Amino acid sequence: MSSELTVVKVGGSLLSDAPRLRGVLAGLADGRDGPCVVVPGGGPFAEAVRTSQAALGFGDALAHRLALDAMGRVAEIFSELEPRLRIATKGDAAWAILARGGVPVWDPVILKAGHPDIPETWAVTSDSLAVWLATHWRAPRCVLVKSALVPIGVQPEDLARLGLVDAAFPAFAARYAGAIVLRGPSDMRDAA
Repeated sequence: MSSELTVVKVGGSLLSDAPRLRGVLAGLADGRDGPCVVVPGGGPFAEAVRTSQAALGFGDALAHRLALDAMGRVAEIFSELEPRLRIATKGDAAWAILARGGVPVWDPVILKAGHPDIPETWAVTSDSLAVWLATHWRAPRCVLVKSALVPIGVQPEDLARLGLVDAAFPAFAARYAGAIVLRGPSDMRDAA
């Protein structure tokens, strides 16, 4: 899409930290990261899918699609909390929002039909999907905003082993030519 675009994944776990979440979203709307598209995590909605799957025993493919729905619900929350963010489900809609100087929040509903590059398992969460989107749209930078403290200088495999990203993240990161940046709660760029 753009040589200046940044994909910014905002973890759904930030829903439990309203001041930080509002600061992050306001900063993105203010342009602190330049032109960007926001990828929401699934937060408590995705956790509800995990709990329901464990209780009812439905398959991973359905759980994956429900987790994509969870990301869409968090996208709605983000755009409600920060009205300058606009929901986009397709690349052309996101590009139109960017062209008007806005910030799109990606609802991944289009992936519910499946995609050959994306396994429908819990090994793939919004972290890997953010890197997939950054790769797909040729964004030179992908930022993951996390609620946990982020160690400096660790490799994608270490991040997965520490549970800071999903198990598929190292493979997605290996296919991405851009820079991956992790931001923890002490990053001053998120201050309002």
